[in-house]
Amino acid sequence: MKNYKKYYTIPAPTDEVYQALTNPISIQLWTGEEAEMTTEPGSEFSLWDGSISGKNIEFIEGKKIVQQWYFGDQIEESIVTIILHPDKHGTSAELRHTNIPDTDFDDIVEGWNGAYFGAIVDFFDGF
Repeated sequence: MKNYKKYYTIPAPTDEVYQALTNPISIQLWTGEEAEMTTEPGSEFSLWDGSISGKNIEFIEGKKIVQQWYFGDQIEESIVTIILHPDKHGTSAELRHTNIPDTDFDDIVEGWNGAYFGAIVDFFDGF
């Protein structure tokens, strides 16, 4: 199991970034795919036609998202924590992803940098 931590700068206010990460309509705008998402702790979510799925654990509006991501029959929970900080360029998004299976690590990192946060940055750059 591996852990990943990285900061991303997104050219938008924290409340707009939070909405982009938690509102299914907003998620569809930057992913191009339907999303199942709610900010109800304990609810299930699904992104990219089920490529990413898991359970929502905790939300602090405009500031923090905590989710469990599913990886097959994994014993240890893989936890994603995103903390949003105001930044002079918009928002600094602090990502921590724990207990990533070794075989999935490179694909997950590539996904975070490209399809996930890369797409959010590109989305807000367009405004």
